[in-house]
Amino acid sequence: MTELVADALVARLRDWGADRVFGYAGDGINTLLGALQRSGAPEFVSTRHEELAAFTACGHAKYTGRVGVCMATQGPGAIHLLAGLYDAKLDKRPVVAIVGQVVSTALGSGYLQEVDLHVLFKDVCGQYVQTVFAPEQALMALDNAMRTAIATSTPTALIIPHDVQQAEMPEHLAHSHGVMPSTAVSAQARVAAPDDQIRSAAAVLNAGQRVALLVGRGAAGAADEIARVVETLGAGVTTSLLGKPVLDEGEPWHTGVMGHLGTTASAELMANCDTLLIVGSNDPWTEFYPAPGQAKAVQIDIQARVIGAKYPVDAPVVGQAAQALSALSALLEPKEDRGWQNQVRRWREQWGEEARRRAAVQTTDANPEAVVRALSDHLPADARVAVDVGSSTYWYARHLRLPPGVPAHVSGYLAAMGCALPYGVAAKLDAPQRPVVALVGDGAMQMSGLLELVTVADRWRSWADPRFVVLVLHNADLTEVSWEQREMEGNPRFEASQDVPRFPYADYAELLGLRGIRVIDSAAADDAWAAALSADRPTVIEAVVGGDTPLLPPLMPDGKADKVLDAVAHEEDDAPGRRVADQRRGEDSAWR
Repeated sequence: MTELVADALVARLRDWGADRVFGYAGDGINTLLGALQRSGAPEFVSTRHEELAAFTACGHAKYTGRVGVCMATQGPGAIHLLAGLYDAKLDKRPVVAIVGQVVSTALGSGYLQEVDLHVLFKDVCGQYVQTVFAPEQALMALDNAMRTAIATSTPTALIIPHDVQQAEMPEHLAHSHGVMPSTAVSAQARVAAPDDQIRSAAAVLNAGQRVALLVGRGAAGAADEIARVVETLGAGVTTSLLGKPVLDEGEPWHTGVMGHLGTTASAELMANCDTLLIVGSNDPWTEFYPAPGQAKAVQIDIQARVIGAKYPVDAPVVGQAAQALSALSALLEPKEDRGWQNQVRRWREQWGEEARRRAAVQTTDANPEAVVRALSDHLPADARVAVDVGSSTYWYARHLRLPPGVPAHVSGYLAAMGCALPYGVAAKLDAPQRPVVALVGDGAMQMSGLLELVTVADRWRSWADPRFVVLVLHNADLTEVSWEQREMEGNPRFEASQDVPRFPYADYAELLGLRGIRVIDSAAADDAWAAALSADRPTVIEAVVGGDTPLLPPLMPDGKADKVLDAVAHEEDDAPGRRVADQRRGEDSAWR
């Protein structure tokens, strides 16, 4: 049988080690789908929407470190990929989008579903976007799309008109002018920091008396090196949101996550240090960094373009984190005075008490902080965690203790609602023997989670470990935005924009053949997690919670608090945020 371009492309995906292709069917990719059917590999995974295919591909890249591949037809299918591809672009993850196009002879005619896909993808796939117009071009273009995605950690796009997919593939590509033979191979460089940069960094750190580290996801794999630096310098450590899984938060020098959704201990660390070492982080919460001029700074990053981008840096170090920190350790002078580190421990202990008090607050329904906090005692050591954007992100950042080595991912820089379920599906398909836990708000669940729960229900019987637990925080409110309206704008909650329709999430799970558990009291959270993580099928925990638990930054100034209180004072008596005025007058812990 004559091999088609579509068959050659599918075979090339196998050569690149692609495990699966996430997508949604359409006539513009029918030939590619036929090739996938004939080959049997990579596996085609159908999501409920093209946007979810791109998010799942991004999730695959996040959990595996390998290229995620998504596929869609032309026109609306291609357009739907954009949100997930922007998630990959902003969080620096390698994804390749393979997109159909109308037949090449119809391009420019205003054909059905004809969209200028080059223009559409030029920003999100700015490093490489290419249309294949001839069979001889196809494999070279796919190789370049894969290589570029790997080399730049960004999404790329390959656009293939329908007639080109159907064309016969030459058996051998002749070495002739204009024909580019290509190979499915790539390699990564090892970037070692220069000695002079290491010496300059050591000089700054040795001169500091109150050293703080800000650790991001770029420090993954360097936990031991970070611990040695911390011990030598008597330092304290905070992490970015994306850096939370990098280190064990049980360490006495670890103050937790920094930023608007971070801890009071991390806010104190940043406000009082005189020296800052940034490792693998480009965190955007600049108002939570040390004040300008307060601290001398060293920044270690493999990307030179981010050095000094968020805070003035005195000693830049360009290189891989583990190598640079190891070289740096040899030049650091041990601090004999441990007064600073003892202070860091006190701040950490104070935050620990604060977090416990917040989780113990009695609420009309379940306390969302208590529900998420309870997971820490049940999360398996081999779990994978997916976190959606919204109030669930705050409670994850502040309360969930990840076992060492447990990965957790969220849409970081795009901060896109609806990411957790597709991420979770990607994590589970990659390692079906490992349990998955997804933390989702009701807004995000209605945006996409209900759809991808159908995918979970369709596939779970083939998994070696059926545990896939979805926590839905059900408060009928877009809670994070409601608190942003109060804090940032001084506006009361706007019901028309913030109300989320009530929905029976646990019952819906049961309808799909899954297990549903409804929690209406904080005391039931432990039993719910235990039951869900020992169930013989995926489980939805529907935690009915209030929207009046404040989502406010640590150490919020009184002036800002007054702005929020004024907004709340203009809400109806039964509005979710109204009781916070009484809490504030009673010095409620959530306001400190």
